[in-house]
Amino acid sequence: MVSKMPEKKKLKLKKFFFHPITMFLVGTILVMLISLILSSFEMQSTYNSITTNGKDLTSKLVVVENLFNYENLKYLISNTVKNFMGFSPLCMLLISLIGISIAKATGLIDIISTKHIRKLSKYQLTYLVLLLGVISSIVNEVGYVILIPLAALVYEKNGRNPLLGVVTAFCGVAFGYGVSIFVGSQEVALIPYTKSAAHLIDSSAHISLTSNLIFIIVSSLLLPLIGTPIIEKLISPKLPKFHRHDKVTGKTLQTSELLLSDITDEEEKRIAFEKNSKRGLKYALIVSIIVILLFAYMIIPNLPGSGLLLDMTAKTYLDQLFGSTSYFQDGFTYMVAILFITTGLAYGIGAKTIKNDRDLIEKTSDTFKDLGMVLLMIFVFSQFITVWKQSNIGIVFTSWCANLLSHLEFDGIPLIVITIIIISISNFFCTSLNTKWMIFSPVVVPLFMQNNISPQFAQIIMRAGQSITAGISPFMVFFVIYLAYLNIYNQNKERPITIKQSISFVIPYFAIAALAWILIIVLWYVAGIPIGPNIKPTI
Repeated sequence: MVSKMPEKKKLKLKKFFFHPITMFLVGTILVMLISLILSSFEMQSTYNSITTNGKDLTSKLVVVENLFNYENLKYLISNTVKNFMGFSPLCMLLISLIGISIAKATGLIDIISTKHIRKLSKYQLTYLVLLLGVISSIVNEVGYVILIPLAALVYEKNGRNPLLGVVTAFCGVAFGYGVSIFVGSQEVALIPYTKSAAHLIDSSAHISLTSNLIFIIVSSLLLPLIGTPIIEKLISPKLPKFHRHDKVTGKTLQTSELLLSDITDEEEKRIAFEKNSKRGLKYALIVSIIVILLFAYMIIPNLPGSGLLLDMTAKTYLDQLFGSTSYFQDGFTYMVAILFITTGLAYGIGAKTIKNDRDLIEKTSDTFKDLGMVLLMIFVFSQFITVWKQSNIGIVFTSWCANLLSHLEFDGIPLIVITIIIISISNFFCTSLNTKWMIFSPVVVPLFMQNNISPQFAQIIMRAGQSITAGISPFMVFFVIYLAYLNIYNQNKERPITIKQSISFVIPYFAIAALAWILIIVLWYVAGIPIGPNIKPTI
């Protein structure tokens, strides 16, 4: 008789999750250690920089800095407060939240969500958020600090998972950063380098402001269309569930206990609420039109009292509007906050949802009650980013990528695809648009022109490479806003959403968007469709 052996119990190890704040602390130490190791091996690279006359190249040496040496340690310690206070995502987020919180406190966001946005299907809402994310890149990265918190609120008010709103907004801004509905800050960043690099081959080459206009308009409409089913079919099911808690006020009456007076009272309240809401929306609409017209007047030059937001020292209007010293660009987040504040107050007055200033301030403060964790995360992340930039590892790697590209012998479609891939890989480690194009343009633009590809089309390749990996790089400075809001709306506080998990949410979007970018560009090149007025992919 065969005796039965007792079954061995499988030992299950409990998974352990580090909080993102802990991981950024660990990452900071790791970067410093890596910098020590690489600098000991004298890791360095050189890249060519174009001089102001656009005809000569100057070789620049960049080395990996040892962050444990005396000077770098002194810099990191003495600049800790400055790095945190000067961290742009923090300031932009706080300013935008002031406006959003007032609009929320007065009930403006609620009424717009329930009366208007709720009429949209889930696919229409997703497309709208993605489209707004793409368009927002016309003024740098404002979409991260405005659209992410706003999308989370709107999704929650419409009975959808606010985590999905956070992911959707982030995907729209990050993976569509290379295009916008019109020319903007990216033209200011790219064109000077593209023009100087083109002059190395053809001194008469001209890069106009609208040289990519047709491409960016079509792509800005097409990318959200591709992204909508990815969000709804692939990403939405894998997100943590969000459970809504119904607030019960007072004693629930049985149907038989309802009195005619109760029904009449409720009906009167409903009619009064709808009447007040309509008046509030009317006030908000009038005020929003006035504020937008005032801001529009401030960016029109050469009119009485106009041009307040322009940098009149710049030569071209685009530089005046989107240049590095432009008042419009620097103050755009504050302008949006003012729009939310004024329209929110107008709605509150018209709808009679504001009792007094104390009531408004108390309701507004509710938005900031969950920001303790966010501030701590941003503080740690700001030091992590500072250490990463100070090490020069990202720039050295980007320089290696540019040098690799210059030694490859490809032409036509293989050259285009390889360039997109190499720029995308470098973008993971160096997310600054200006820095990358400063390094890549003297290589990419002449190489393309020698293969009969226009410098304007090379600029589009840069846009694609910038967008493809922007959403999966923890070195991107606005990544912390995305991660922080995921954890704000994460209901399982014992299991925070980690860096790895936050990136895994957007991997389907990254993979398909990357393929879409490459296909769109290749097909555009093969078809020879103009990328701008009188500008074709080939010379």
